[in-house]
Amino acid sequence: MSLNVKVFDFFSGGGGASCGFRAAGMEIVYALDRDADAESTFTKNFPSSSFDRTDIRDASVDEVRRLANDQVPAPILFCGCAPCQPFTQQNTTQPAPDDDDRVPLLSEFARFIKTCKPDVVFVENVPGLQRVNDGAQPFTDFLKTLDASGYHRPAYDVVPLMKYGVPQSRRRLVLLASRHGPIELPPATHGPGTETPQYATVRDWIGGLPPIAAGESHPRIPDHRAAHLSNLNLKRIRATPEGGGHRCWPKHLKLPCHKKSGGYSDVYGRMSWDRPASALTTRCTSYSNGRFGHPDQDRAISMREAASLQTFPTDFEFAGCYGSIARQIGNAVPVQVAATVGRHVNGHLRDNGVLT
Repeated sequence: MSLNVKVFDFFSGGGGASCGFRAAGMEIVYALDRDADAESTFTKNFPSSSFDRTDIRDASVDEVRRLANDQVPAPILFCGCAPCQPFTQQNTTQPAPDDDDRVPLLSEFARFIKTCKPDVVFVENVPGLQRVNDGAQPFTDFLKTLDASGYHRPAYDVVPLMKYGVPQSRRRLVLLASRHGPIELPPATHGPGTETPQYATVRDWIGGLPPIAAGESHPRIPDHRAAHLSNLNLKRIRATPEGGGHRCWPKHLKLPCHKKSGGYSDVYGRMSWDRPASALTTRCTSYSNGRFGHPDQDRAISMREAASLQTFPTDFEFAGCYGSIARQIGNAVPVQVAATVGRHVNGHLRDNGVLT
């Protein structure tokens, strides 16, 4: 058995994190997610991996432990990127609703860590999770679990993902913990003071894709498909310069809310070619839901362009309807982040004699 790191990807979605870890030379052994389309996407791209389509609260710790034991003596990484929308920046001071079933998911991930004790733990989540004060204190409890399970003091911070080569202004909470010694977060790979002093831009990642019209699919490039636009929204985007938004429109194109208050500056916006995009969401292919307009074509970005801005390789295949694929893309851990973390973890394990 080769001693490359074996990855167990909890809340895997379609496999953004797994794609990055594989690029770093790791082997994807197991994934868990309750979404059927995510399973279809994952198994297309990782056909040799085991996929458990279930809610983590119903998943068997004993089965995961048996699969982990089968990997010995290879080191194991557990990746847990739980959906935690109650802890977004818009909701970091108010308690999450009592019936919000997303709150305990981090603690569910913790029970697998307590039992299986993987060599390394990686978490990527929304900023604000570590500051929330809702009585449950999920992040504080998670840190206590790591400490009680023999992990060295974890490294965590809210990281602008541009520093890892992602062409977005996306910021995420990133955590690493190891049983083999102190570990830091990876150093920046992009930006001032690095070997790549310029941040990645929209042009870097989607500039080579051929043009298509709103509502059109490219005949040869999978998922290079753009949403239909109404006649009114076509007029709006044609009135929008590169990098601009609804404030550039003439009055007769403005929405009533924009006339009264100015509205949100990022809706109905175009991206700029030579800057990072704004943070992609699950509605990243919808012109009206953010700065998701193509820089110079009169349409929203296509699914393939959204995937590229999440740093998926062009041969990564998605499954599901249009909305499902957009959701999988928007929810994904950007591939470049996991690849950077994976290479950093490999170095840490080599430095501590776990890998040779």
